[in-house]
Amino acid sequence: MNPLALIAEDDKDIAEIIRAYLEREGFRTVQASDGRTALDIHLALKPDILLLDISMPLVDGWGVLSEVRRRGNTPVVVITALDQDIDKLQALRIGADDYVVKPFNPVEVVARVKAVLRRSGDYGANGVLRVGPVEIDTNAHLVRTERGEVALTLTEFRLLTHMARTPTRVFSRGELLDACMPGSDALDRTVDSHVSKLRRKLDQAGVPEMPEGVRGVGYRLWSRG
Repeated sequence: MNPLALIAEDDKDIAEIIRAYLEREGFRTVQASDGRTALDIHLALKPDILLLDISMPLVDGWGVLSEVRRRGNTPVVVITALDQDIDKLQALRIGADDYVVKPFNPVEVVARVKAVLRRSGDYGANGVLRVGPVEIDTNAHLVRTERGEVALTLTEFRLLTHMARTPTRVFSRGELLDACMPGSDALDRTVDSHVSKLRRKLDQAGVPEMPEGVRGVGYRLWSRG
């Protein structure tokens, strides 16, 4: 099934332009003209990607982005008139995957959407994620590289799978702790130990430097888009 794009934009003309260009490239689309509706649709339909305006009624784009990131790893492309570096940095810190300033070229927007989906990993209907040389079968609970299967603990598998859904995104230790050890009273630094063991096992399987540490922030799985 073709990917579903949620367009959260209160300007009907802009939303319609984005919709037309995405559908011309085979995307399915759904639209929301305010942040609250966008969050409701995101929860109900689980779109493959979100195109998000910042200046929206009811719940602004910052609020939508924060909640979408709390829920999971849906790729997000922010499309906004806010053109200051501080706005772009804030969006990226919260978890946006790309940032486009209005006015924009709709052909470029579609190209960026496709690039973000490529970087987000190949996640097929069969439950298999592929990031670089690593294949993760989420149904069979198996991880493979060119050298064969990699034996991981449950926590290591959860960490790898969680990061693999958006492999170029940088996750904080707290985010990884909440996602992979829910309900645990472990300290954030516990994540370092699990990531270190995961990295060692992948290195032994022929995949060095995965996940990657990002000083002062946390970890990302893969920086090579």
